[in-house]
Amino acid sequence: MPSLRLPTAEGRLADFTLSAPSPYPARSEGGFPRVVYAAAHVVADPAAPARVDWERTLAFRHHLWDLGFKIAEAMDTAQRGMGLDWAGAQELIARALDEAMARPGADLACGAGTDHLDAADARGLADVVAAYEEQVGFVEGRGGRVVMMASRALARIARGPDDYAFVYDRILAQARAPVILHWLGDMFDPALTGYWGARDFESAMGVVLDLIGRHAARIDGIKISLLDADKEIALRRRLPAGVRMYTGDDFNYAELIAGDGAHHSHALLGIFDAIAPAAAAALARLGAGDRAGYDAILAPTIPLSRKIFEAPTQHYKAGVVFLAWLNGFQDEFVMLGAMQRERAIAHYAEVFRLADRAGLLTDPERACARMKTLLAAAGIAG
Repeated sequence: MPSLRLPTAEGRLADFTLSAPSPYPARSEGGFPRVVYAAAHVVADPAAPARVDWERTLAFRHHLWDLGFKIAEAMDTAQRGMGLDWAGAQELIARALDEAMARPGADLACGAGTDHLDAADARGLADVVAAYEEQVGFVEGRGGRVVMMASRALARIARGPDDYAFVYDRILAQARAPVILHWLGDMFDPALTGYWGARDFESAMGVVLDLIGRHAARIDGIKISLLDADKEIALRRRLPAGVRMYTGDDFNYAELIAGDGAHHSHALLGIFDAIAPAAAAALARLGAGDRAGYDAILAPTIPLSRKIFEAPTQHYKAGVVFLAWLNGFQDEFVMLGAMQRERAIAHYAEVFRLADRAGLLTDPERACARMKTLLAAAGIAG
């Protein structure tokens, strides 16, 4: 197998020999025992990195559909608000919905928020409501289902829980179909600190549960992205019947999806973009009643995911796109806004090691060659 020298956290170079190619198939029949969304990234055009390469971006959606996943479109993983503006998100949503409608069995939900409203320009709650109405209306007008994303503008101007209730009540009352709420933690976006008008989790959970209780028929579920299994489990236990918990915990997803015998989480995860073949194989094992097989497949993906999502967490997209590049889904390691520069070469080296150990590199020769080019660009002879 190919080998190279990789930098370590201690600043040394160490020999590393790659393992055999990924054992996981590129297609799955689906039939997962949970509702599972992969939040998908976008591919930047290497000739003009401010633009999206639509052919490669949409091809990656088909890769996820081939594996049996639903897709969460135009979410944080797609660099929403961090390279992909609302105009770009509209085009992404429209193109992805067209692809899904032309493919039997393809399914996706689309992020709708307020990111076209600069938080500093929001004068009052009416501005936030109008911004949500525009984006929700666009998604629903194209025939899509909505993931109601957290709002930076609302976080800035809200004076307390009642202001959140006012905005969410207005939007949920208008929804044409049940939506997925998204509770995004401040580790992903510091501008969302104190969301729901509360600084502590228990108070915030109370606001959320009251909201869901008022609108349960209009809510498919809630995605919680706090990277804390205990908090997710606490909320999950108190959800009304028919409202799903979608884990957004990229640290603890394996145990949360498996459940505790009484309750389990469904999934809407950015890491499933990067580990899709392994995740599909594991979910198939879980569906067959093989918990040990499920655990064995996902166990080595956990340290990989924790590395990709390490602080500053919002830069996790770089690790997701890095793995897509290693596996041939794009020709160059470039991202919108040059976000690939936000992680150091030692970070990428460790992601490379962990991806290999998790059985996620489909062509070790290609992955090794590409890693060497990245090392060379950093002045390291691999």
